[in-house]
Amino acid sequence: MKKQTKQIILRTLFLVILSIFVVTGLIPLFQNLNFGLDLQGGFEVLYQVDSMDQSKMTQEKMTATYKSMSKRIDLLGVSEPEIILEGTNKIRVKLAGVTDQETARKQLSTVASLTFRDTNDNLLMTSEVLRAGGAKLTTDNRGNPAVLLSVRDKDKFFEVTNQVKDYENNMIVIWLDFEEGTDSYSLERTTCGTDESNCLSAASVSQGFASDVIIQGSFSQEEAQNLVDLINSGSLPTKLTEISSKTVGASFGDATLEKTFLAGVLGIIAIILLLLFLYHFAGFISSVSILIYTFLVFLTFWVVGGVLTLPGIAALVLGIGMAVDANVIMYARIKEELYKGKSLKTAYKLGSKASFKTILDSNLTTLLVAIIMFIFGESSVKGFATMLIITIAVTMFTMVYLTRVLMKLFVNTGFFENRKNFFIRMKSEDKEKKNPKNFLKIAKYFVIVSCVLLVTGGIFFITKGMHLGIDYQAGSDITIQTEEKLSNKKLEKDIKSLELTPIQIENQTDGKSIRVKNVLGREKVEEVSQYFEEKYSAKVNIEVVSNVVKQELTKNAVFAILLSFLGIIIYVSLRFQFSYGVGAVVALIHDVLMMVAIFAITRLEVSVMFIAAVLAIIGYSINNTIVMFDRIRENKKKLEEKKWKEEHLKNLVNQSIQETILRTIYTSFTTLLPVLALIFLGSPEIFEFNIAMLIGLIAGTYSSIFVAPTVWYFLEKRKIGKEKKTKKVYRDDLEEKTIAGIND
Repeated sequence: MKKQTKQIILRTLFLVILSIFVVTGLIPLFQNLNFGLDLQGGFEVLYQVDSMDQSKMTQEKMTATYKSMSKRIDLLGVSEPEIILEGTNKIRVKLAGVTDQETARKQLSTVASLTFRDTNDNLLMTSEVLRAGGAKLTTDNRGNPAVLLSVRDKDKFFEVTNQVKDYENNMIVIWLDFEEGTDSYSLERTTCGTDESNCLSAASVSQGFASDVIIQGSFSQEEAQNLVDLINSGSLPTKLTEISSKTVGASFGDATLEKTFLAGVLGIIAIILLLLFLYHFAGFISSVSILIYTFLVFLTFWVVGGVLTLPGIAALVLGIGMAVDANVIMYARIKEELYKGKSLKTAYKLGSKASFKTILDSNLTTLLVAIIMFIFGESSVKGFATMLIITIAVTMFTMVYLTRVLMKLFVNTGFFENRKNFFIRMKSEDKEKKNPKNFLKIAKYFVIVSCVLLVTGGIFFITKGMHLGIDYQAGSDITIQTEEKLSNKKLEKDIKSLELTPIQIENQTDGKSIRVKNVLGREKVEEVSQYFEEKYSAKVNIEVVSNVVKQELTKNAVFAILLSFLGIIIYVSLRFQFSYGVGAVVALIHDVLMMVAIFAITRLEVSVMFIAAVLAIIGYSINNTIVMFDRIRENKKKLEEKKWKEEHLKNLVNQSIQETILRTIYTSFTTLLPVLALIFLGSPEIFEFNIAMLIGLIAGTYSSIFVAPTVWYFLEKRKIGKEKKTKKVYRDDLEEKTIAGIND
């Protein structure tokens, strides 16, 4: 006994030290992450890239434009810029931490300028003599890397080169963004062709050329390719149209980061306390796993160079709830085996084995939704999806593999064999009941409540529509923070004096939000910001969305949701049966409609993050439904040789619900805790997202308990009496035939 006690003390001490080490490492790791502009200020711009000559935008042209913008951003000194190609003709630029936003905007929106000059810096030709994007990688007559220039205006090119060949310094110098009074070949001769100079190349001219030409030199393959990209970026006849933008002041970002961090910490503490209460020592093991899980998620995000944003933190918080779910499923299985009289060691082996497939299925369906979200989502939704994908991968390692390893360390000591209640909280009321409640009868009351809410929401939707955010309405959203008290009437006068058309003015916890119909251009954004800053000493954030973006966001949102439903019904049908797939999708549609209905009734704003919440709930709710269906399938297999009657089917569903209902409530509550912390303590920028999550979690909890199994029950009930005749002899039939034979 003393040996067992010593082992327990040493191993517990190891977990405590490990927890302290992890928590200590979390703080510097979190501080060294790259934060998005919503957490440190900055601005984001989405450009539509078009060819000036009306030709089709190709991947090569987009890449050249990307290279040009990258070079311009390097001049701004931004540490972690994000330049993202979206679709075939859009580029999104995120510059977090930029203080001089107007200079940055001007730098970005100016198309790169390629010029040909002599050694005295006199202009000889512009990029108009070249074909758009016509520079290509080639080799010279010795097989060395070289650059081929495709000449469009051969007459002009011949005229210039024919003159230069007779100069004393018969060289043509190629410049990108040459600045008069700053750049000079005489000063930059030694740095020409490097990142330190705007001078790209200098080549000798021995004769006039009226054809495509090759620039030769001591190029490496990489240097030649880089020169091709830079020349193309300067010779590209493209225009950049700003179709959406968002500015966030540094003070906004700092306050948001502090609030969200505090809410996240308190949410995790609440989960740990709940686990200790529900599962005693096993809850302590899970708590250690949660701390390791959080550390590894941040570490993975740091290693891949991810940029942490508000949606990413929200995904992390949601991921913690889903991670706990893996442990709750396993603990429920272990307790079931213990109630059957098994030893703790045997119960652990059987419980962990029985729970693995359920955990895998539930996480794979969530992963499916996260991938769809990443592919079709807008920038902030992609950030949410990226973090969700990482949390799922880390969950499978920490909460499935690591927790089991840690549990085994303690179970194998034998110390808890006679202390099962201390180890995993054994209570008599948790035991499986022989006569389960009639949950199918209770389900009708939940269906009635849902129907009332859905009908009410439908009436509001038809009569008033949804309160659409700037993302789905187009226009501009101006957020003002100031110590001065501003009335709506006063702001209306300000808006009219700025020649803008107001839609609505709303109070926020720390300021005012003004929605205008106008899609503000770069100059107007600067004018509006300067106006409120000077008049009210206000901190101003402005978000702009054009009709182009609105239409694309709407299309992608609808497509992502429909594709999620299709993917889930296919996956569940393959892993289970078609009736299970139908039940799952009906429950998910119920959850989505409940979110829409309550948002319609309460007039909460529907934004891109609302769509992210809908997709997240689809992933989370199917997680719960999979657990329910897995239990129904398992119980059904135990009764496979029984000739089915309606009463048998009803008992099967009721029994399965009773066996999983506590687990569903526990996991939903653990996910609710951090969401509630974010609602009351987190940033107002994701308030609607958190409310949507709250609604979805509640609706998803009871739909997985009552809606999905009820739909499956009615579909399966229709099959009773319609079974195909097979050679299989059921036990009931066999007994009837035997009795008949004896009587004869």
